Amino acid sequence: MKITWFGTASLLIENEEDRILIDPFLPLRGSENHPSLLDYQKEDSILVTHGHIDHLGSIPKILRNSEATVYCSALPASTLEKKKADSDQIVIIRPGDVLHFGEITVTPLPGKHIKFDAKLIRHTFLNLRILRYFPNFLSLLFRNHTYAEGNETLTFLVETGGKKILVLGSLALEEATEYPKYVDMLILPYQGATDLVSAALSIIARIEPRTVLLDHFDDAFPPISRHIDTKPLKKALTEHYPELPVVKPTAGKAITLL
Repeated sequence: MKITWFGTASLLIENEEDRILIDPFLPLRGSENHPSLLDYQKEDSILVTHGHIDHLGSIPKILRNSEATVYCSALPASTLEKKKADSDQIVIIRPGDVLHFGEITVTPLPGKHIKFDAKLIRHTFLNLRILRYFPNFLSLLFRNHTYAEGNETLTFLVETGGKKILVLGSLALEEATEYPKYVDMLILPYQGATDLVSAALSIIARIEPRTVLLDHFDDAFPPISRHIDTKPLKKALTEHYPELPVVKPTAGKAITLL
């Protein structure tokens, strides 16, 4: 199994014959990573964890340039249809469904979106980066209200070749849901709160994964996003889970899960 991170929460998971794309996003001006439409439009199966703009906002453009099928919950499906996406290219999925993409099996599970705390919101909006990236800021303000999460965040359990990957759509878990433990890889979106270390540690304690891969730590849509320093998390994991490998991927470079 190979995992390629393109930036933000955009992931390609593949085995020798089958491929799935999760949350493809084309970054805004000033992003530190630069995936292109060509990186996404060749894929046939696209899964969406939730309807926020940095997870769903590029999909209408991708669909206009490909024959891919998008698998998402009801609210993102409605958003895509309002954006004139072809309904024949959209499949609504729910927690508990089992999806087969060749030898890759995906089970959607209930997820939860991290809560943006007041300190983070103040730091984001009372920041000179707003002026530096003002065109981005206006675009995000204008488009953001049409890309709602609606408490429909999903988590994906991806299985192939005897390996299990748990892909989170945001850095939070639903309290009442029993998630699989000891997965081969836990993919953590590392952005969205002031105290990211505590949020990550609580999830890791609950899942007890064999490997952690970080994503969404990059500055993909400034000035709302920011580059996250992952060293405090790695230090905390060294103290609490010294044997746990933590992977900080390079955009566009595949990682092999043996």
